[in-house]
Order: sequence, then structure tokens, then C-alpha cells
Amino acid sequence: MKLLLISNSTNYKEPYLGWCTPLIEEFIQKSAKEIVFVPYAGVDVGGEVYPKSYDSYTARVQKVFDQFNKKIVSVHTAKDPVALINKAKMIMVGGGNTFHLVAELHRNKLIEPIRRKVMEGVPYIGWSAGSNVACPTLCTTNDMPIVMPESFKCLDLVPFQINPHYIDPYPQDINDAIRHGGETRQVRINEYLAVNQNMAVAGLREGTALWVDHERITLRGTRNMIVLRYGKKPVEKKPGDEFEFDLK
Repeated sequence: MKLLLISNSTNYKEPYLGWCTPLIEEFIQKSAKEIVFVPYAGVDVGGEVYPKSYDSYTARVQKVFDQFNKKIVSVHTAKDPVALINKAKMIMVGGGNTFHLVAELHRNKLIEPIRRKVMEGVPYIGWSAGSNVACPTLCTTNDMPIVMPESFKCLDLVPFQINPHYIDPYPQDINDAIRHGGETRQVRINEYLAVNQNMAVAGLREGTALWVDHERITLRGTRNMIVLRYGKKPVEKKPGDEFEFDLK
């Protein structure tokens, strides 16, 4: 398999997909001219809301990929989305609301076709929700459940969970007036681990991505990644670190 699993599309005050453009360019070199895009996470894009948001989302992504001379073909425009996936040479899943993305993947019967193609070697790019769905389930998303998917099961391309946009707990010396009094991201992931004790969670901070080549993973980007396991001390991975599917 060849996967590029990106935490976030946009850093503060940067263009859309700006920080990860060099990574994407490196990943897609020598690839087919046409990329099949899944826009289902884009519920509200460019002032347009579902289902018109799919057109806006596709146009936004196409504008970025024009510089690579790549054509974006969205599954939402296909009469037969499964047939489009079956002939795809590269698959890309954008970010947005993970619950809506997973609901639409199941409704359109795309989970197994996408998984099969990627397992056969078709390159896969995902960011945010698109990275989340590469996992066994959507259970470590940060998103509001705006719809009820048929199932929480996702593509199961990697045997661990990803938490995109991972945010560290506030430092102890932060002003109490702005300290969040509820659960931190790590507390919520710990809750997941308490009832899924054999799973590991990769907390992808902003500006990071997992480059997967077969079963070898490299952390790319500018920040560390945190690995969380039940009953274990969190482990930090540095940019450039390589590890296996067990995150070790």
C-alpha cells in the first residue's frame, strides 16, 4: 500500500493545502493524470451547503492540483461511483465532517471497493476526515455526529486509530481565566482506549502526516506525533522517524 495520511489541510493564515503541497507533489509524482476524489465530508464549503458543497469542494481541490497537471474527478458526479472507484489509479478523500463522510461511503457502497483498490496498490491520499477513515473505525474523530452512519466501520487500511488535529493539554501556567474546564483531547482518547484496550491511537498534530509505504511508516512534517496506548506512557515520534504498523 501507498498512503499519505495528513492531519490538516490548512495551517493558520496559509493557503488551502499550502503546508502539505510539497508532500503531495512528492507523493503523486509519476502517478496517473486523473485522481478520483471523495468529497462527502464537505458539508459546508465555500458558502455552499450539502449537496451543492460537493461541487465547491471539488473545484477548490482542482485549483490546487492544477499546478500538478492533474484532473480531479469526483465520485459525486459519477452515475456509478463504484465503477469509478474500480477503475481509479489514485484515490483521494478530503476532510470535513467524518460522520457524514462515513455515512455516504456506506450509503454508496464504497467502503469495500476503496479498500480493495488501495490494498491492490492504488495510492491513497487523505486529510483530516480522509485520514480518519483510513483507520478501522471513525471512533477517534473530533467531529459532531450530524448524521447516523450505517456503521462506524471505515476502510481499515491501517490497524490503529488516528486522531487528526491532536491538541495538547493546556500547560499548567496558562491563565486560569482561559483554561478549559472540561475534558482535554487526551482524556477523551483515554476513554476510547479504556474500552478498546488493544488499540493504539496516533495523535497527529497540525502540520504532520503519515507516509505509508507497504507496512513501513514515516512521520513527515514539522511537529511530533504522540502515540497513546491503554495503561502506557504516551510516546512521542519525531519528524523523520520510521516505524511499523504497530507504531513501534
